[in-house]
Amino acid sequence: MKQLALGVRLRADAVFESFWPGPNSEVVAALRAPNAAPLWLWGTKGTGKTHLLQAVCAAAGEAAAYFPLARALALPPEALAGFERMQVLCADDVDAVAGDAAWERALFRLFNEAAELRTRLIFAAAAPPLRPEWRLEDWRSRAAACIVYQLRELDDEGRIEALRLRAVQRGLQLPYETSEYLLKRMPRDLRSLFEILDQLDEASLVAQRRLTIPFIRDALEKHAGTKS
Repeated sequence: MKQLALGVRLRADAVFESFWPGPNSEVVAALRAPNAAPLWLWGTKGTGKTHLLQAVCAAAGEAAAYFPLARALALPPEALAGFERMQVLCADDVDAVAGDAAWERALFRLFNEAAELRTRLIFAAAAPPLRPEWRLEDWRSRAAACIVYQLRELDDEGRIEALRLRAVQRGLQLPYETSEYLLKRMPRDLRSLFEILDQLDEASLVAQRRLTIPFIRDALEKHAGTKS
């Protein structure tokens, strides 16, 4: 994992191969295609925006940078300067700076300079480009010029497949019925499910046990007992 802006590191597991697309195959294909047109990716929390942005960066290697704007608000907008010279720039949580004129001007400059340099820009936000309350009309028009893709939530079958894919990436065997058990008893958002799977992976290594339903039930009960 290479060091990025703001001391942020790419997650080792945030690659295209570990993302279950479900109804989002078109989005994934667009992100993997070598297209210089700016993209705007939006969706609710937990749909995988950050995962996909970091997957783009992982695929591009040293030619790419990941810039999370929600974490950049403590910095001056000039922190964006220079990133237009990357081959690929993925800017996450863009709507976090909505209403901040200085940051919007920085995004406007970035957009224009990146267009001249043929830098690929990929933005991610919780809403489509015209929904945030931007103050700078010039930046609003640039945001609206992006190709827009919405990331849709997975259904229960998709969550199970995503969970099983995550297990495979960790070298685990997660039977389908075990995945169903977790989905019925745990929080249903993927981030929570993945965190639980990580905890179960560690517990199974310590106990030298497979991820069966009885083992998971016991492990979750012990975890709940340590927290109470």
